[in-house]
Amino acid sequence: MTAITPVSVPDSSRLHYRLMDECDADLLFDLDQDPEVMRFMSDGEPTPREEIDNFLVPFMLDLTQPASGYGLWAAESREKQEFLGWILVREYGYKTNYHNPLIVELGWRFKRHCWGWGIATEAAQAIMAAVKGVTAADRFCAIADEANLASTAVMKKLGMQFIDHRMHDTPKGRFPVVYYEMRVG
Repeated sequence: MTAITPVSVPDSSRLHYRLMDECDADLLFDLDQDPEVMRFMSDGEPTPREEIDNFLVPFMLDLTQPASGYGLWAAESREKQEFLGWILVREYGYKTNYHNPLIVELGWRFKRHCWGWGIATEAAQAIMAAVKGVTAADRFCAIADEANLASTAVMKKLGMQFIDHRMHDTPKGRFPVVYYEMRVG
């Protein structure tokens, strides 16, 4: 039997990365309690603890594949070892009828106090560099609410281009989003 080698994301200038697991439920809950952080996800409604425990953590564990780099990656400050937020890495449309394993989808959520520092861009770049060495996918993509200008700015800084408007399926319903992508190579 061959041992599975997990993807490792080297520290970047300000951040340390690690795949999150069930022991991180408190961090996920704390992040989702800021109405501004949740503004484009749930109209500012904090995520109830039951939803973290009964949906988000099991969903995260289900999509986590260490050998491909899929999962939620914690981004922590190297200086203070503080959890700042996460980067999602998964196959595009995971568990939907538009699932495409040849596209790696990225997403992010960060604490408000570090917005505007370039943290999301730095983290996504580091994780993309690690994942592109092991993926068979040919594209990276990201989606966001069209009004979420900060997220679309990150997509552009990563080198992604606007492709179209589309609907995104979630357990809470379908939502209109902008879709950006770029080639892996």
